[in-house]
Amino acid sequence: VQLQASGGGLVQAGGSLRLSCAASGRALGNYGVSWFRQGPGKDHEFVAGVSWTGGNIPEADSVKGRFTISRDFARNIVYLQMTNLKPEDTADYYCAASRFRIPDNGILVDVWGQGTQVTVSS
Repeated sequence: VQLQASGGGLVQAGGSLRLSCAASGRALGNYGVSWFRQGPGKDHEFVAGVSWTGGNIPEADSVKGRFTISRDFARNIVYLQMTNLKPEDTADYYCAASRFRIPDNGILVDVWGQGTQVTVSS
């Protein structure tokens, strides 16, 4: 399976963006999918994850109440809806997948997608 993230851009603080992670090559049916991000000078950070059955695990505290992950099984896409964006959300966002588990750290990832850049201006 290959993953392609899209939807990043420049937005003002308080704004919203929706990121998409599209899969190709095979269906994501048996894969848990997560979003990670890496800000300038920072390590990779888990943001949110969704299982192969559609259930979520808790988001990172830094985004709780503002970001929501969801998946469209028919279209083979996982979304990250981001609201009330803050300058500290500025980062490259990556989607990642693992078979039969939700990757909540980089060690558990089977497949990484390309990043999409999100910049939040104050």
